Amino acid sequence: MPILRDIDKHENRQYHVTAVITHRVRSGREQGYETWITGISAAAREFPGHLGVSILRPQPGSPMDYIIVLQFETCDYLNGWLGSETRKVWIDRVQPLIREQEHIQVLTGLESWFALPAQTSQPLVNRAPKRYKQTFLVWVGVMLVSAFVSPLIAPWLAPLPPFLKMMLNVAVTVTLLSYVIMPRLTQWFKGWLFS
Repeated sequence: MPILRDIDKHENRQYHVTAVITHRVRSGREQGYETWITGISAAAREFPGHLGVSILRPQPGSPMDYIIVLQFETCDYLNGWLGSETRKVWIDRVQPLIREQEHIQVLTGLESWFALPAQTSQPLVNRAPKRYKQTFLVWVGVMLVSAFVSPLIAPWLAPLPPFLKMMLNVAVTVTLLSYVIMPRLTQWFKGWLFS
């Protein structure tokens, strides 16, 4: 399976990894696809290292591209899922529902913050946004955490030594940026990011 070889090329296979999978659904088969995606998502959750899955559904008037953002702890865990017999069975089931072979892009580290493709016929996964746009959006994300989250956790951190307080505050910030804030900001600003 080509995607497994691509993952092996990464220098360190122990980092958090994201797979962005695009399916172009046949017209009129959306309901069947929604049922399928619920089933395969539940199956993926049973595999070791699974961190979560997000589904980006097509916007009205755009191509019927569904984007699955699948996260695993390491490349090895992702390999385990992508190469599994369980996933093969689910992929065989989806073939009548999609118009072309699925597209899989593997992202490691923080590049996944800015690599969610737009809903277009040409996936933009391989084209990174300009550096100043990335910088601006990270600034927005950090400002959101600083303004709204840091004051909420400050009372619990107050009794701790300054260095430990700083470590925990940074850990909360990075976790929220990686799993909550940046995926949403990237989706909301995708037209500007990838223009």
